[in-house]
Amino acid sequence: MTDESLKRKITLPGLRRLFKLYRFIKPYRWEYGLGLLFLLGSSVASLAFPKLLGELVDYGNQGKLGEEINRIALILIGVLIAQSTFSYFRILLFVRVAEKTLSDLRQHTFNHLIRLPMKFFQHRRVGELNSRISADITLLQDALTSTLAEFIRQIIIIVGGVTLMLMTSMKLTLFMLLILPVIMVLVGVFGRYIRRLSKKAQAQVADSNTIVEETLQGIQSVKAFTNEFFEMARYRVKTQEIAATGIKNGRLRGAFSSFVILGIFGTMVAVIWKGSTLLGSGEIATGELFSFVIYTVFIGGTIGGMADVFARVQKFIGATEDLLEIFNEVPEPVEDITGSESSQILKGGIRFDHLNFSYPSRPDAQVLDDINIEIRPDTLVALVGPSGAGKSTLVAMLLRLYEPTSGRILFDETDNQSIPISSLRNQMAIVPQDIFLFGGTIRENIAYGKTDASDAMIEDAARKANAWEFISKFPEGLDTLVGERGTQLSGGQRQRVAIARAVLKNPKILILDEATSSLDSESERLVQDALEKLMKGRTSIVIAHRLSTIRQADMILVLDNGRIVEKGTHEELLQSENGLYKSLSELQFGV
Repeated sequence: MTDESLKRKITLPGLRRLFKLYRFIKPYRWEYGLGLLFLLGSSVASLAFPKLLGELVDYGNQGKLGEEINRIALILIGVLIAQSTFSYFRILLFVRVAEKTLSDLRQHTFNHLIRLPMKFFQHRRVGELNSRISADITLLQDALTSTLAEFIRQIIIIVGGVTLMLMTSMKLTLFMLLILPVIMVLVGVFGRYIRRLSKKAQAQVADSNTIVEETLQGIQSVKAFTNEFFEMARYRVKTQEIAATGIKNGRLRGAFSSFVILGIFGTMVAVIWKGSTLLGSGEIATGELFSFVIYTVFIGGTIGGMADVFARVQKFIGATEDLLEIFNEVPEPVEDITGSESSQILKGGIRFDHLNFSYPSRPDAQVLDDINIEIRPDTLVALVGPSGAGKSTLVAMLLRLYEPTSGRILFDETDNQSIPISSLRNQMAIVPQDIFLFGGTIRENIAYGKTDASDAMIEDAARKANAWEFISKFPEGLDTLVGERGTQLSGGQRQRVAIARAVLKNPKILILDEATSSLDSESERLVQDALEKLMKGRTSIVIAHRLSTIRQADMILVLDNGRIVEKGTHEELLQSENGLYKSLSELQFGV
């Protein structure tokens, strides 16, 4: 998070953006409005206490004992009961609205995040995004349930208290208000620094969450490289920074509280001194002075408490702005697939029409340069070339994970832009080299290819992927937990589960990032056999790392520096003198 983001101030455009969150409260506006009424009732009841207590003192001072004093005492008891009742229902209603609203907000944030394009995730770390959903929304929960209510209550106390004080004694109120601006200036000055430190602390907490998340996700690498103490030190530095910021924040808040206490008690002394002179001249009654002093304490205490509320409001505004920044990102037009229309069903033909691509973060670096090739349906096409040649980017373009800088991709001579993105991806499947499995069961991971698949369909897919052999040997079969990222399975087993997932999806276009390069001979044989079954009857595009696996390809495309430099069959390419494919082939197996 940049320094500029820590310096954001409350502006009218900023407030307008904050009101966008009102749509999450809107379905529960009646409950929220009723809660505000109870809040108003509770605040008014608290303002009635000093007035009634002053009357009680006046009656006692005038010798009006018995019936009048008992009446005031009963009214005070009634006000106390009313205030307790109002407070209970206010808290209950605000908590109900807050929990429902935050549930909706969490769902909306997650749903929005998951629909954002890949370019968004290139510049965001998982820990930061997780912090947005967890820490920032938790701040909103505190704001909706207590901070906002407390802020409104304090405004009512201050405005209502000053109004009643003016009705009691104009001179004394004006005298008090001459002192009050000093405290308000301190609120503004200290509040600004508290806000900046609070934002800094939020940024540091997000960074620390990122370290924890990335370390635990890569725990195998951490242990393999014996970097446990390196990660401990990294996290220690970040948590110490958080602690230092918190201590600095506490020091500022402590100094602020000290000034406020000094101001409150100083104001009380001044008010009592001035009130005593007015009492001596008969301009104010004893009970009125008593009420006035209590109102002064009320208002002084409320202003003192505003420091904490103000800091929490700033946190709320910061968290809201961070969330709105994410909401301002344009999502992909994904939709729930219930079946493709006949006009959207792919036959497997693909044509790249003068395709060019550069990553938004590196617009000057041409990743794909004038790709112009046609792939016929139901053929096997291999992509080969050195690392960084653009092979993975090209297949990512097929899935519309990125959009071309210029040029087109056509499926069966239909521009991919005119095919709904979800319908397009629904008819493709990818088996990557680096398999990602969710931490649930084998059944759940295979069924990810078709979430409504029956047990029979899942088992059939596992058999076709040569995975049933090892699955059936597990005591819990398909219900065996695979562990975080599939760590409980071997590399070959993970590959076959991924292939079973692709089999279950039954795609028309299959993308393979060659999955056998890091397997032992037996696992490679089983995986290769499963892949050959999977490729039958569909267009298959293979990113080849080992050329021995693509000798039977219908067409081999050789990429270098983002351009197709050679194309043809294995035999044709070997005939090319000084060709890149021939050089790669000679490097791998001397042919």
